[in-house]
Amino acid sequence: MAYQETTTTGYGKRLGNSAKGIGTGILMLVAGTVLLWWNEGRAVKTYKMLKEAQEVAIHVDDISSVNPDLNGKLIHATATATTTDSLADATFNAGAVALRLIREVEYYQWTEESHSETRDKFGGGQETVTTYTYNKEWTARPINSSEFKDPDYQGRNFVLGTFEDKDIVAGNVSLGAYRMPESLVRMISGTQPLEPSIDEARLAGWDKAISQNLASIGRADTLRSGSYAHVNGNEIYFGINPGVPEIGDVRVRLTKILPSEVSVLAEVYQGSLQPFNAKNGESFCTLRMGAESMDNMFVQEHKTNKTKTWILRIGGLLLIYLGLKGIFEILVTLLKVIPFLAGIANLGISLVCGITAFVWALVVASLAWVFYRPVVGIGLLVVAGAVIAYFAFKGKKAV
Repeated sequence: MAYQETTTTGYGKRLGNSAKGIGTGILMLVAGTVLLWWNEGRAVKTYKMLKEAQEVAIHVDDISSVNPDLNGKLIHATATATTTDSLADATFNAGAVALRLIREVEYYQWTEESHSETRDKFGGGQETVTTYTYNKEWTARPINSSEFKDPDYQGRNFVLGTFEDKDIVAGNVSLGAYRMPESLVRMISGTQPLEPSIDEARLAGWDKAISQNLASIGRADTLRSGSYAHVNGNEIYFGINPGVPEIGDVRVRLTKILPSEVSVLAEVYQGSLQPFNAKNGESFCTLRMGAESMDNMFVQEHKTNKTKTWILRIGGLLLIYLGLKGIFEILVTLLKVIPFLAGIANLGISLVCGITAFVWALVVASLAWVFYRPVVGIGLLVVAGAVIAYFAFKGKKAV
């Protein structure tokens, strides 16, 4: 059943909050501007670095032996990433000769979600109704239910045990005759189940520890007959019935990443692979699963750069818009004594802030490109000027 909480904010307090919002808005405006400037520089530097890398990269068919002639060169190669390292998870007595060993832990918990609805009142006040709902879900970490709003759900969460997630990476991984850095090894995907070897004595020990834990945290009422620890393939489950989870249950999954065929772009340094350092200070090395051509890998890197650039551009634009809204929100709040007028003012200010944010972002991006790439930047400034002139003309015509 949902739990609701109603709060009322007076007109004076709303004005005070809006006044404080001016400072927050200025900070967001500055942050968005800085983000846009930095992002344009990052995009250009990354593009130039990739172009430089494309010009010097060479494809190598065979890297089964160290070739001194390749020292200091950026190479593209396809081979099987292998290791002789034996990785182990001692807690669950699991191990394998693998590139990586991964332990993922989940807890069955009550979760709290909230949804708020606000309405303005004549006189400038505001009423907010917040509805809290509760669901049972598997979560990545235990949830402190003592902070829940509904008293009926406070303190209902507990766990039968706690375990940490783990990601163990082999220290000696080779691609052909060349040693791979951890950064490249972590790019290798394709997990497979890793089954633990757990005997009855260890299961019994876990059962005893869980029973003692429940008693120590005042949860003796949740004690059940039967075993709490179960092993099914690569999953270790702590709870009475894995098919019917209860609050407090814990499940652990073990997986491994075995030697795999990969394609890399990296610089050779003696017997190792390392990032390529471009003239502008940017570094680069990457990996793709399977056999991937050098041209395709560079195409994907350029696409990744463009995608990241646009995501950050949109993020910067939103920060600028929200910053402007925060600065001028006090004008809307002043009219809250008559909600209808405040609604009209909010629509107008939102529109103006949206247009201003777009032009602002365009000007900042243009100036950044003038700094990093003058020809393109000047073109963008012309576009920004045309947009400003258009809206200025429309404004005069409207008057």
